[in-house]
Amino acid sequence: MYYNKEKVDKDEAEVLLWQKMLEPFDKHGRMDIDACMDSFRPYLEANRRTTNTVFHVLLNPSPEDKLTGEQLRETAKEYMERMGYGDQPYIVFKHNDISREHLHLVSLRVDENGHKLSHDFETE
Repeated sequence: MYYNKEKVDKDEAEVLLWQKMLEPFDKHGRMDIDACMDSFRPYLEANRRTTNTVFHVLLNPSPEDKLTGEQLRETAKEYMERMGYGDQPYIVFKHNDISREHLHLVSLRVDENGHKLSHDFETE
């Protein structure tokens, strides 16, 4: 999360969408990392046994694909749904710090009841 905030602060990324989270911006329009972490905290406190609780993945569309912001949002939502994270709190960042735009998706591997989510579709 902190890596993405640094990129946002440098105008090398932007928050594209968020779900089941507090507003990720402060009253001055800056990214509020504390609000983001406050959104995750109840999930993390519900399961202290799981050690690898944060889910972070990059989606790299082909440079030839010129996707709009709305298409990128829909792609991220569909990806999270198919991976089993559709009901989780998550935030999506669009990065433009290299020659092609790409997405960073950040969520949690534990649900609000403290149950670890299946990671059958993930690869390390």
